[in-house]
Amino acid sequence: MTQQVTVDPDRLFFQSERRKLFVTGSEAVGEAIKRANVDVGIAYPITPQSESMHIVGDLYAEGYLKDYFRGENEFSVMSAVAGASMGGVRVFTATGGPGTLRSFEMFPTWAGARLPIVCAFLTRGVNSPLTIQPDTIEMAYMLDTGMIMFHAEDAQDLYDMILKAFVVAEQCDVHIPVGVFADGFFVTHTRDEVMVAPPEMKLPAYQPYSSPVPVMDMENVPFRQMRDPFVMKSNFISYAAHASWQQEVTAAAERARPYIQHYLGGLVEAENPGADILVIASGTAVSQSRAAIQTAAGLGFEAGLVKVKCLRPFPTEEMRALTGQCKAIVVPEFNRVGWLAREIRATIEDNGKVVGGPRVFGGMTMPTDMIVDAIRRCSA
Repeated sequence: MTQQVTVDPDRLFFQSERRKLFVTGSEAVGEAIKRANVDVGIAYPITPQSESMHIVGDLYAEGYLKDYFRGENEFSVMSAVAGASMGGVRVFTATGGPGTLRSFEMFPTWAGARLPIVCAFLTRGVNSPLTIQPDTIEMAYMLDTGMIMFHAEDAQDLYDMILKAFVVAEQCDVHIPVGVFADGFFVTHTRDEVMVAPPEMKLPAYQPYSSPVPVMDMENVPFRQMRDPFVMKSNFISYAAHASWQQEVTAAAERARPYIQHYLGGLVEAENPGADILVIASGTAVSQSRAAIQTAAGLGFEAGLVKVKCLRPFPTEEMRALTGQCKAIVVPEFNRVGWLAREIRATIEDNGKVVGGPRVFGGMTMPTDMIVDAIRRCSA
């Protein structure tokens, strides 16, 4: 284990001299956790995230984590993660695809209990016949769990977003979980250049006693969950407690906006936003869109690009400002339902100009020609 010193997050993220590694997305997860000062990692294998948590286990063996173990299944992992976080430690885990669905009940529980857990969701298909191939369908299910949601374009984003997620999640006025999503295989199993901070640096430790809810320890009995079990009652107080708490979780996500702005440089990034045609995408669809826009330019068709980095909270005002003057919006996605196009349509006033697609799913790649054709049709 490299001897590490605690440094201010801004120094780790923005001021330290970085060195270049050529690593897979799974290895980028390990590089982030090595510098994240994580206390506990809890794992259960599922493709394509298995290697990521295997690497976290290796880091535990080297001394970078205080504890690491494998749960019985995905639901037990996410339950154990909740218990660890309630006990006041910084915790990390990862899952994807059917694992996300098997443990789904715990995600709104994390948010409702105000637990600053960071979980990497390395996405894959969820359907029958069984597939392990790339697909982002599970993100559609996660949009209303109360979690903050980042979507990584590449291994560099995955490394940066995991580290920064801990800092955002643990702010006292936020203190809800952050899911960092990356497209399985396209990111996890390909190698890319990733700029990383010196391994001698790590984030400051989590400070549980600055939490907006009490830590469960030997001094505080576990009343944060069931001091007066509202679930057993049917009266106005019970209804009001549940309703107000759901509103507070939503408000906590909204309060995360300035921290996301600071650490991620905004919820979106725009290239040539004044173009008549905008391509709006998240995840690896951004890379395909960027290449397609360059090809389209060579054919005489101009388009701008909007990269969506954060889906919850959704960049509502940014989206309205960026799309106000454009004539058409192309939304390429790696899923069947088109959840990003749906979010954009629900946000902007003139939603008739949103083109729902192109979309590929079930493990298919997205040839840039599909996006070029969409740009060409919108230019006609």
